[in-house]
Amino acid sequence: MTIRVLLVDDQPLLRTGFRLILEAEPDITVVGQAGDGKDAQEQTRALLPDVVLMDIRMPGVDGIEATRRIVREAAPSAHVPKVLVLTTFDLDEYIVEALRSGASGFLLKDVPPDELVQAIRVVAAGDAIVAPSVTRRLLDRFAARLPSAYEQAAPARLDRLTERELEVLRLIAKGMSNAEIAAKLVVSETTVKTHVGNVLTKLGLRDRVQAVVLAYETGLITPGAIS
Repeated sequence: MTIRVLLVDDQPLLRTGFRLILEAEPDITVVGQAGDGKDAQEQTRALLPDVVLMDIRMPGVDGIEATRRIVREAAPSAHVPKVLVLTTFDLDEYIVEALRSGASGFLLKDVPPDELVQAIRVVAAGDAIVAPSVTRRLLDRFAARLPSAYEQAAPARLDRLTERELEVLRLIAKGMSNAEIAAKLVVSETTVKTHVGNVLTKLGLRDRVQAVVLAYETGLITPGAIS
């Protein structure tokens, strides 16, 4: 299966660079480019990409609002494109808002080409990317200040989880992959996948990005707790 990617960035040179990287891969094709959020929304509607590689700071409609519109518009349909945000670390608050808007993950713009390619494959498969290095700095810095949509409902929601599932959620929030969690808990990766699926289902979450945010917002894990 070929992954169809839409590039969204207001800097043509960056789009060209990303395109060269992605089109060197046999399973990825760039179906279009957009220079702002409004154009991104329109091209997503017309081209039906599997993954939208989204910048945040753009003139007009920015990447956060564009992500919100794309996810909301696609939600009732069978084809829901995944949004992967690329940004700089100076824009931490925007990253959190992008995740709240429905992005499936975020990376820094200086990400190595092979990691960018792998991230696109991961989100296209329906998983999420929470880069550990970014997650740790981002949530340490901002989790305490996040407005909490789950503040009241969270305890009841977390009560739905078993002790093992709570443990898995804590490790997800620390940015650990399924393989790392399996090694930590001395269980198989298949078992971890089952626990992760149960956590998401019981908490009504879309992916592990939302799980990370919820873990911090509910106080299950606190900034500075990651080691």
